[in-house]
Amino acid sequence: MSKRRGSSPTALSLSSELSQTAKRIRQSELPPLPSSVGLVVVANRRTKSETLQRKYPGSAVIDVTAKGPMPWRKFSPFYPHGDIPVPTQPSQKGMSVEGIWQGLKCFEKEGVDVSKLTKTDMKDMKRGKSLRRGKVLGHAQRCTASTPSSSPSDHLLGYLQARKRIYLPAYLTLLERMKDEVQELKALREKSGLILLDYNTNEDIENCQKPLSHAGLIKLYIEDGYPKV
Repeated sequence: MSKRRGSSPTALSLSSELSQTAKRIRQSELPPLPSSVGLVVVANRRTKSETLQRKYPGSAVIDVTAKGPMPWRKFSPFYPHGDIPVPTQPSQKGMSVEGIWQGLKCFEKEGVDVSKLTKTDMKDMKRGKSLRRGKVLGHAQRCTASTPSSSPSDHLLGYLQARKRIYLPAYLTLLERMKDEVQELKALREKSGLILLDYNTNEDIENCQKPLSHAGLIKLYIEDGYPKV
């Protein structure tokens, strides 16, 4: 009865060499990781960091919400920068962009709420439809509009019109005051790519079905594409 012979050292070495060669060939066929340098991406704040880094490797992640660290939280429309002109009534000022936006909102049973313009704690800023207020009718152009139809000059702006005539100009004022932080974001974009975290990710100004992402406005500003207001 013949004995089974084991593999010779030469055969084992050849097998190992072939295995390594095959591995190198497979690796060379893999597509390279995409470069994130130069990119600005808006992402939901709740997205896992592992997911973001897998999709945009090496990118700097900046939280620009009110929950973010300083100085980045100053990009939040809720942040009380102070002395922000109301775009449709520049003689009036608001502490924050969100305060102006929410304060000028008018409802079936409630007009302008000027108290929102002076808030500095970033809390209880939202004003939505309710049984007490009724439905949202639009945005007033003047802070003195105590009721939605107090005078012909105070006719209400529709949602898209208000977004363009109130929100965009007010947020532009904020961005123009944050030159140092904007320059730092631009540097991060060129160095590693940039991910801006926001609760809303709608970057389309014309899309009124979803709240507008202020991170999307930062992106436009960094890319020199901010709408003319």
